[in-house]
Amino acid sequence: MGTIYVVMGVSGVGKTTIGKAIAKQLQVPFYDADDFHPQKNKDKMASGVALQDEDRWPWLDAIVAQYPQWKTKGAVLACSALKEKYRKRLEVDQLHVKTIYLSASCTLVKERLAARTDHFFNPDLLQSQFDALEAPRAGIICDATMPKEALVKHIMNTIQQQTLSQLGLIGLGVMGKSLSRNFANHDITLSLYNRHLADVEENVAMQFVRSYPELQHSKGFDDIEAFVNSLALPRKIFLMVNSGPAVDAVIASLEPYLSKGDIIMDGGNSHYLDTERRVETLQEKGIHFMGVGVSGGEEGALKGPSIMPSGTAEAYKQVGIFLETIAARDAQNNACCARVGAGGSGHFIKMIHNGIEYAEMQLIAEVYDILHYHCMVSLEDIAHTFDTWNAGEENSYLLEISSKILRKTENGQPLIDVILDKAQQKGTGSWSTTAALQIGTPFDTIAQAVLARIISSEKVQRVKGQQRYKIKREEIKHLEIATIKSAYQTARIINHAIGFETLRKASIHYKWELHLSEIARIWTNGCIIRSKLMQQLIGVLDGFDDSILFHESVIPQITKGQSALKQVVPKAVGAGAAIPVFSASLSYFNAMIQGDSSASMIQAQRDFFGAHTYERKDREGSFHTVWDA
Repeated sequence: MGTIYVVMGVSGVGKTTIGKAIAKQLQVPFYDADDFHPQKNKDKMASGVALQDEDRWPWLDAIVAQYPQWKTKGAVLACSALKEKYRKRLEVDQLHVKTIYLSASCTLVKERLAARTDHFFNPDLLQSQFDALEAPRAGIICDATMPKEALVKHIMNTIQQQTLSQLGLIGLGVMGKSLSRNFANHDITLSLYNRHLADVEENVAMQFVRSYPELQHSKGFDDIEAFVNSLALPRKIFLMVNSGPAVDAVIASLEPYLSKGDIIMDGGNSHYLDTERRVETLQEKGIHFMGVGVSGGEEGALKGPSIMPSGTAEAYKQVGIFLETIAARDAQNNACCARVGAGGSGHFIKMIHNGIEYAEMQLIAEVYDILHYHCMVSLEDIAHTFDTWNAGEENSYLLEISSKILRKTENGQPLIDVILDKAQQKGTGSWSTTAALQIGTPFDTIAQAVLARIISSEKVQRVKGQQRYKIKREEIKHLEIATIKSAYQTARIINHAIGFETLRKASIHYKWELHLSEIARIWTNGCIIRSKLMQQLIGVLDGFDDSILFHESVIPQITKGQSALKQVVPKAVGAGAAIPVFSASLSYFNAMIQGDSSASMIQAQRDFFGAHTYERKDREGSFHTVWDA
């Protein structure tokens, strides 16, 4: 795809002359915007009547209508576009439309117009153009008093710089490849780099570029210096490498070739404190570092992920258009991507996203366990139940895929029956649990989901326990599916409340100023935890500075659903079911609605054996008691 260069300035500044010269060097067509004016506009200008907004909008729309055919090869357009709002209309395709502004004084332009007899513009209107002029702050800004040859050379040098790749991506694993194809499918020019390991990984990027037609305008490298030099300034580099030392190693290899103002984006699942450290270290060298949470898996990365970037507003201004272009779209067709905050907040938010995801997955697994092993429901009937729920208020991506999983067979046998029951994890779940403890916020459902995966990995011990105790699972009678459904949805609300409350407290602790409603919006599509509940939480969280559980619209739902939880949890536990997240959600809710708790006993114990003191209900201060006296 080519670029449309809009050469702008007041009438008589030289737009046509310079525009034609540039078009000739670029070997692309030249167009004059005046040719797209309706005749009534030309008549007005010729008679000395200034055009109004209502005259200009049809004119601008007629120009924009030509873009699909112009950008195939590129084009140069000479156009006044004096006001910012006009340029915004012309720059609707921001990836393919660039502005070249010719700046000159009113005196110079009057002299040029006085020497011309072939222009329909009335020189008496020139001052009105300067009065209306809102000079652009971006694009290629040029002094029109320069000699023509020097001016054209300056513009062409700048364009040459802009023909370098718009974005660089390092790391061509599954996610890196999918994101690269996503960028390329949106006409974003790429330079791709993958490490060179002799006889192991050689020419990976070049081979990848040749494998997909959408990458025909991309460049592949296994030399880091050449890769960096292929990028337009400021360089924008997206890292898709393993978290930890690998990220630091790549940064170290890039640094000798980077310049002040360049931007590195880490799209992996890095720990947020590592991101905070890298932000601070690179900031001292004038380089922007951004932590970019990316959710959606391989398919989301290719077709539209949910993206959670953090960093400076200055850096996001440079890269936001690229990230928002490839992101999933919400219900209003807005990008599921926005700058979420400063420092490592992007990776923190992604970490909490994954924690919520852990508990959501565990809840569905617990429902499956209760229905299949304790209520004796067939896999097909469970799949049908999940489909029914998914068609209603319980709609979620995870519920949708779970019904498909239950129907998948291999050689006539349900595939789920032969999958080893050892759930793996990549660390973000345990990181989120530790992070919640560090800022002192409850994390019941998510912590229990993490522990459930850890227990699942103890397969040998679990088999030994079954053999030693010989306790069999019991059938649960008189438990309606409608009750399980209500308990499931209630536990989900509690789980989301815990996740968002952790984000709220982290925002205060780290001074990130997170907008929770906007985070919920970003999570409505493209990510693993997208659901109808998430869409509802946008409104719940908007302007609400407290736990979701205390919102007036949520209280009736929990009040109704907690009775279902009180039926499901004891019956399932009593029948031998391990349901840690269901149990944790009920326990958390019970604890959060008790004005008086058993913690007074704990404080007394601490003071008894350690003289740690305690506070009292009846008066201010810290107190210690000699308990044996």
